[in-house]
Amino acid sequence: MPNYNGVWSLSTQMQNASAWPVGPLSGDIGLFQRGTTIEHINIASTGNATDFGDRTADLYECGAVASSTRACWGGGQAYQVTIDYVTIVHLGNATDFGDLTVGRAGLAGCGSNTRGIFSDGTDNANNATAVNVIDYITIASTGNATDFGNPSQARIYLGAASSTTRGVFGGGYVSSGGVRSNVIDYITIASTGNASDFGDLTVGRNSLTACSNNTRAVFGGGRSSSSTYTNILDYITTASTGNATDFGDLITSVSQNGACSNSTRGVFGGGAPSSNAMEYITFGSTGNASDFGDLSFSTAGVSGTSNAHGGLS
Repeated sequence: MPNYNGVWSLSTQMQNASAWPVGPLSGDIGLFQRGTTIEHINIASTGNATDFGDRTADLYECGAVASSTRACWGGGQAYQVTIDYVTIVHLGNATDFGDLTVGRAGLAGCGSNTRGIFSDGTDNANNATAVNVIDYITIASTGNATDFGNPSQARIYLGAASSTTRGVFGGGYVSSGGVRSNVIDYITIASTGNASDFGDLTVGRNSLTACSNNTRAVFGGGRSSSSTYTNILDYITTASTGNATDFGDLITSVSQNGACSNSTRGVFGGGAPSSNAMEYITFGSTGNASDFGDLSFSTAGVSGTSNAHGGLS
């Protein structure tokens, strides 16, 4: 679909009548990204994802953050500093935002309506070293990220989610010991400083994802060993600290998936070994995920975010 921020002549409109947009998107919009592709869903309904536009580069294993108006992606293979953004209600291609403090892949993103937080990741081949970095951006402006502090444990391929005040980070691969972590730590988004211990996941795993409303964060999927993909869903209450509790199961055992959410639903999509499935949960209850629809791509390294996640309301 064409980017319609420009001006079309009458003749162009007539020639392209079938492609002329009916107006901006509305509602709770979830975005999933992998490579150059960005797709969108309406979180409140079910159905297949639809094309949104393209990234500025072919990137995967990125961190994703969003305000109610903008979505930003940072980093990605091969160890990029790139941050780019889209305006969520307008279909179109991403625009350059600035750079991370350290180029890396396998990082995680979360935030509030003001700040986007990018944490951890790896900056070299073969996942040899985890980066002990948390940095942040002010989503409403553009520019380079600023140092925020350090995680309690440097990890790769972790999951992240947020309330309006806290960002939480769970799981991941600890390269220094070859351990799949069960650690959850947290930050206060409006300040800067090092992360603090929150508790533990029910199962240590890497390559998981997370989503939240303003009360609960749910971690989904991941790998508990080099050959074991999981369908685990576990949750925490973000305002307190403590260990995660079993929530239910995903339909598919998967890793390196993405997630997005609104105040009532979390949607998990894509991932390894080769899934294009989207599944959803209802935050207010516990139980297994249900089918939502499909993405166009079946692959790992998916990033998700929305204009209605738990950091916004």
